[in-house]
Amino acid sequence: MAAQSNIDDADIARFAEQAPQWWDPHGTTKPLQRINPVRLAFIRDRLAARFGRDAKSLRPFAGLTLLDIGSGAGLVAEPMTRLGFAVTGIDAGDAVINAARAHAEGAALAITYRAEPVERVAAKGNQFNAVLALEVIEHVPDPDAFLRAAASLVAPGGALILSTLNRTARGFVLGIVAAERILGWVPRGTHDWRRFRRPSELAATLRRQGLLLEAMVGLSYDPIRDRWQLTSDIAVNYLIMAVHPHR
Repeated sequence: MAAQSNIDDADIARFAEQAPQWWDPHGTTKPLQRINPVRLAFIRDRLAARFGRDAKSLRPFAGLTLLDIGSGAGLVAEPMTRLGFAVTGIDAGDAVINAARAHAEGAALAITYRAEPVERVAAKGNQFNAVLALEVIEHVPDPDAFLRAAASLVAPGGALILSTLNRTARGFVLGIVAAERILGWVPRGTHDWRRFRRPSELAATLRRQGLLLEAMVGLSYDPIRDRWQLTSDIAVNYLIMAVHPHR
């Protein structure tokens, strides 16, 4: 699939509207900001183990490269930069990339941001030690093409980490009915249940691209403690890490 045809223009327009308030803790990206600490901890700990780094050190990933696919305005790219990665963030929307550049400049962080789809980056033959695609694959028309491009960007010995929603009954009830229509955590129409992917589907596609599934964990909201946490329940939100076996 051509790069441009694997972009949902409606999603790009929706996220462009959110760009000015991307970093507002009370804005439309509040749900992403709430789950961010848990996602970042998983990424930090898993990649530290993969690359033999001390996760507790100040800049454990110095000397390594990271690609953040669907970076938005930098909620993940910025902390990954602070942890030492040389970060490149890409997003299909100009508005969010402009917001990302402005915020990084204000924080004095050197991050390379580009407004282009992952397929175009892959066509250039670039590779990175770590590749992230968080809450992205459920927004693309052709997820298998997206995964093939993302997998090709992982350098030998590197890792790919994805987070998304599971195509289950609970995924529909909690990810769409509750999150969009009842609680209003995200705008209506943000998600299409038909684009949710089962972990087995992701693993099979990645395996065909030479990546092996190394970790999988659920991400669940605890209403009593009012916080997100990692769990063994992958029926709704989940993260996976797949690795390039050759070092």
